[in-house]
Amino acid sequence: MYIISLGTSLLILLFASSAATQDAYPQVVSDDQCQCYFTNGSNAHYFTKHKFFDFRSLSEHAGVPEIIRDPWDGSHALATSDYFLSDEWTDNWTTQSWNNSELLESGANDASYLLVNSPSNIYIEANRDEDAASDTYLTMRTGRLPGFQTAAEFESVATGFHYISVRMFARTRGAPGAVTAMFTYRGADELANVQESDLEIRTMDPLETVQYTNQPSYTVDGDEVPEATRNVTLPRGLRWTDWAVYRMDWTPTTTTHYVDGEEVAAIRFQNPRDPSQLFFNCWSDGGSWSGVMRRGHEAFLQIQWIDMVYNQTTKNTARSEGEASEQLDVLTERDAGPCHQVCSIDQTDKVGTTVLIDAGGSGGDEDSNEGDDESGASSVFGVDGRLHHLTLWIPFIVVVMIGTGLI
Repeated sequence: MYIISLGTSLLILLFASSAATQDAYPQVVSDDQCQCYFTNGSNAHYFTKHKFFDFRSLSEHAGVPEIIRDPWDGSHALATSDYFLSDEWTDNWTTQSWNNSELLESGANDASYLLVNSPSNIYIEANRDEDAASDTYLTMRTGRLPGFQTAAEFESVATGFHYISVRMFARTRGAPGAVTAMFTYRGADELANVQESDLEIRTMDPLETVQYTNQPSYTVDGDEVPEATRNVTLPRGLRWTDWAVYRMDWTPTTTTHYVDGEEVAAIRFQNPRDPSQLFFNCWSDGGSWSGVMRRGHEAFLQIQWIDMVYNQTTKNTARSEGEASEQLDVLTERDAGPCHQVCSIDQTDKVGTTVLIDAGGSGGDEDSNEGDDESGASSVFGVDGRLHHLTLWIPFIVVVMIGTGLI
């Protein structure tokens, strides 16, 4: 008979439990194995769909096009590469070519020159940063030309997003007098009925300052609505010229904003209620909000990736008006009850992937959209996560026993 010492037994238990813990940690899975997605943070929420757009390895499409100096030619420009003709792009995004000539003629805002969106200002660019973390990124460009401002915007094909957690790994660069933005939007005939949640960076502002707003931030009489806006200093010494993850969580009660995982703003006032679109843009019109860009100067929004989980109505409804939202709000969610396969894009170590955090069917009820962001993960580790917590103590116990001569 072999007699195994207590120390040896503990060492065996250590290695065995460590292996079990590794097996128990959330595992990377494909989206077709996920019935819903649970976000972390102070306003955690369940979503039913996931999409990831990766612009980091598109060298075959990279190239910086010449800026088009004629307004008509700019608005009628072709796509800058085959990527923007691919199904991945055209099934999800629409590159814009509209201009603000009607607004200028009506005097509806204080724009001082013509703005023209051009497909030529959205392109894939080689990353020439020192110690670059990607081969390429998507660039959106705006530039001041004689007589007008050329700009860039793309919007989601889907107009029925009804709550979303969207993140972009991005930076803003360039001359004062531009705005770069990521926002949800639902238009209306009257300003007071517009529903919009914005992340905006103004290049005339200090490098560490960004703006978050639940629009409208002003009235038809020109009065400001201060409750709608948060002016935020970026955390940990970041500047908007640095690469950072900007995250916006629009949920039923609040729009919450994060930078590199740190919550920086939460706005309940005028929180959007109805299905909306998602937009990205880079622009200037010489008005008081953007400021005036000097002629010959440019600014850029550069994006390495976009990651989002969301709920969506069965109809594209963001442009519709005069219909009760209850009639339109038929979510393409699980109609049969609670979610049994809960995933996360927050607990994965690799951006763009999802991990299974709960296969027990405890998550995703409509009445449990908010709560502890660890509750789902704990069920993976065993009853209330006790197996996981126990294994964390074993190395400490072994070290103590070695130090006291028990092993």
